[in-house]
Parts: sequence; C-alpha cells; structure tokens
Amino acid sequence: MRDAQSFDDFYRGTARRMVRYGYAVAGDHNEAQDLVQEAYTRAWRQWGRLSEHPAPEAWLRLVVARLATDRWRRLRTLRGALRTAGPPQPVAPPNEDSVLLVQALRQVPATHRQALALHYLFDMPVDEIAREVGVPVGTVKSWLSRGRSRLAALLPDLADVELEASDVA
Repeated sequence: MRDAQSFDDFYRGTARRMVRYGYAVAGDHNEAQDLVQEAYTRAWRQWGRLSEHPAPEAWLRLVVARLATDRWRRLRTLRGALRTAGPPQPVAPPNEDSVLLVQALRQVPATHRQALALHYLFDMPVDEIAREVGVPVGTVKSWLSRGRSRLAALLPDLADVELEASDVA
C-alpha cells in the first residue's frame, strides 16, 4: 500500500537534488525537469515496495540516468533519420482564404467544429461520426447544419470557394 505522506516527505527531501542531478546528466534544465518528473511518477507507482528499499534516492538517480540515456538514444536515431531524409521542404504560407476560414472556425462551437472536421477532412459519414463522438445521428446532422450555417454567415465572400483540407491544417 502506498503511503502518500511518506512519499511527500521523500519528494520534499530529494527533489532539488534530483533536478540538479538531472541537469548534470542531461545538460538542459527543462529536460532535467522532465526526466525527474517521470522518475518520481515511476517511484510513486512503486512506492509500496520502493519505500522499503534501502536507498530509494539511489533508485531514483538510476531511473533518471536511464531515462536520460534513452532520450539521448532516441535523439541520435532521429538525427540519423533526419540526415538520411535531408531537410524538410519549405512550406508555403497559408493563403488568405485559409486564414479567414481558420478565424471563422474559431468562432464556431467546438462540437460543430469537430463534426465539420470529421465530415469534411476525414470524409466520415454522419453515422460514423455519431458513433465516434457518442451522440445520436440527429445531433450530428444538427451540428453539421448549424456549423455550415455559421460558417456561411461568417464567410459570405467565400461561399463559392472550395478549400482543400491541406489549406486548413
């Protein structure tokens, strides 16, 4: 059984040292905080057994070091993949219609926006959207209708313009 008070005491007594240790291992303060947070999360999950460990702080340091090693390996693999693939192609700025559409979508209720995105960007039929979102089919139809009406009101000059899904992303 986990004892929250003893874990809190352990955390308070070791957190500053762990962040300093994480910084020494990772060389980056933000990375150190992430590593230490993950290590404490793992410690909490095993606190029932770890609290009986003769040196729980040493266990925590080992976890931080292993997490840092794992991240360095992933970065090295990613760098190799990036070298092989080359730099990404430059992305053109969005066109004016896309910017206007995104601004209008921000003014549409989230449920309507979600239904519109699933229907038009993922080509999902209404019944499939209803299953995924967990609402009746009629509700999805209503959201789509109201969302389209709201967008038409917000974008009267773009009523005849067909936007590609990549323009919105």
